[in-house]
Formats: sequence, structure tokens, C-alpha cells
Amino acid sequence: MSESSNFPQSDEPTHDAPAPTLGPPADDSVPGSSLPAGRLPAGSGSGFGSGSDGLGSDGLGSDGSVSGTGSARGSDGEPDPDGEQGQGGEAGPGTGQLPGPGQDGGGTGRGGKQAQRPMARMFPPGAGPSPDPAGSHHERRIRSFQPRRSRVTKGQRLALERLWPRWGFDVDGLRKLDLGAFFDDPDLPVVLEIGFGMGEATARMAAADPATGVLAVDVHTPGQGNLLRLADEQGLTNVRVGNGDAIILLREMLPPDSLSGLRLYFPDPWPKARHHKRRLLQPEFLDLAARPLRPGALVHCATDWENYAEQMLDVLSAHPAYENTQPDGGFAPRPGNRPLTRFEGQGLDKGHKVRDLLFRRR
Repeated sequence: MSESSNFPQSDEPTHDAPAPTLGPPADDSVPGSSLPAGRLPAGSGSGFGSGSDGLGSDGLGSDGSVSGTGSARGSDGEPDPDGEQGQGGEAGPGTGQLPGPGQDGGGTGRGGKQAQRPMARMFPPGAGPSPDPAGSHHERRIRSFQPRRSRVTKGQRLALERLWPRWGFDVDGLRKLDLGAFFDDPDLPVVLEIGFGMGEATARMAAADPATGVLAVDVHTPGQGNLLRLADEQGLTNVRVGNGDAIILLREMLPPDSLSGLRLYFPDPWPKARHHKRRLLQPEFLDLAARPLRPGALVHCATDWENYAEQMLDVLSAHPAYENTQPDGGFAPRPGNRPLTRFEGQGLDKGHKVRDLLFRRR
């Protein structure tokens, strides 16, 4: 797909409101952060672009073909998101060869990294979410998510075309966000929600508390469009949608003491032991979150994966910047303001036990 949009223009009226107000360039230094900052070595595989697991970000190319040519499966035959060549792994199926950034890398040695295939742009620059807003100017590192390619419905696309310039922004890491200007209210308390799926629960919470701004960030384009559609249909003016990596948002784009809360509902549990390093809630993540969270800000996490819940509790309890709101130091009852999410319903159907954690920024 070319850089320009191949979609027809919306018949609905467009808004001429300005894009999010941005401040001066971000300071690259981040006190207290222990996140790895170095680039990963150049790919040593065949160098043909495929997804981070060797099969495209969703296992298939957008046309249903597979562009991987090297081995990117672990010894148990399961896709490895690191793209590491597993002993006894099988060659990636398919014959499509899309040159990627690591094309000059030689050899197929163990531990080689597959180069990542560029994702096609759906919207012109500034008119909708970019496929990888910070990929060209920020280090490659272990990510806690994998972008999913899913079909964008007509309603979602129209919402993105019409509302993105007004209520959406790319997490590019190039500027600081002025949240007061972005929400048209310098006194509005703002909570950050990381990962909102299709946005139904986010919209319900925003509607129930219009005096709080919701800065919702995800990488799933259909969900971004659906949340904007829901906010528009329900007349919500307190929702803003970010596209990209929440780590870059926390580290590069949010000013100190700018958030009144953080919501992390049902993040990917990465259940395999070798993938636990990809779980989002780690000590380094809490280091980054502590700076934009003002004292007294509420951190609310929920998961239906028991050992991830235990890890969350241990990591939060051990961090000096946060304190448990529960007198016994354990999990919290589910707050009445958190609606049932789609992922929660799926977990309950499988017999999982849902755990909530409520901590405050000291």
C-alpha cells in the first residue's frame, strides 16, 4: 500500500480542531529508569523482513502470504516472539521474500534476529495512526506487545478519519504532551490506560466519570477506531487515544506529575516462562511510571492469570514509590467503577480467578 490512503473520503463532516499541542523536544535522560537503552545487534539471519516471530506480526502477511525464510521457532515448535533460532526449530513456511532492514546480515547462526517487515500505512501522515510511530528513531528492545493485523470496519475507519486529528496522537517520542491543552482543560485530572482492547470498558468508565480525562494508549487499530466511535456516539469529550508503545509515552512524552492515575487491565500474561521478560509490569516499568504519576495517584491493575497476579503484587509491593491500599497488603476487591471487560469475561468462562491490585503513588 502506498503512503497515501486508498480509502474513500468520509461523507461525514470533518473537524478543523488542531492536533494535540506539543511542547519542546523531550529530554533523553530519565532519572531512576533502569530500562535497557542499547540497540539490539543487527539481524544475523537471512535478512528478509518478517514479523518479530518470523511469520509476520500476526503470523501471516497482510495478503495471507508468509515472508519469513529462516528458522524462528523454539525447540518445542512454538513461535518465539524474540525471533531467536531455536535448536531443532523448523524453517518458516512460505517463499515470499520482502527485503528488510537486516538484508546485509550474514549467516544463520543460533540466536540470530529476524529483520522486521515494515507495516503498510493505512492513513496519510497526521490523518490517522501510523504503523510504527517511533520505530525509526528509538532503540529496538524487548517489547511487551505484538501489533495485530485485523480488519478495520467501515465505522472504525470513518471514526479514525474524522476524529484522529482532534482526539488521537502517535506515540513518536519526539515531543512532550501538554495534557491541559490536549483535553481543553488545564485543571482536568488525567489517568493513563494502557491497552484497552476494543474500548468498550474504557468508554463506560469515561462516561461514568466525565470529570476525569482518559488517555488511552494501544497499538490495535480497530480498537482505536472503535473507542473513538464510541466516544463520539456517546458525546464523550474526556477521551484521547494514543497509538504506540506505552514505554516511550511514559519515558519521553509525559511531563512529571501530570497523571492522576494508571490503569493496566488484563495485559498480555505471556504465560511461557521464556517469555516472562516480555510482561509489562516489571520494576523498570514502575520506575518510568513513577515520574509522571503525581503523589496520591492510583495505580489499578487487574489480571486473570494467577502467577502474573502474584508477580504484580510482589513487584509493586517491593517498589519504594508505591504503597498498597489494602491493610493486609494483598489483592483488592474489584472496585465498582471497573466494568467487566471482554478479556475478563473470557477468563471467567475458562474458570480463571480475577485479581485486582490497587496501589498509590507515595
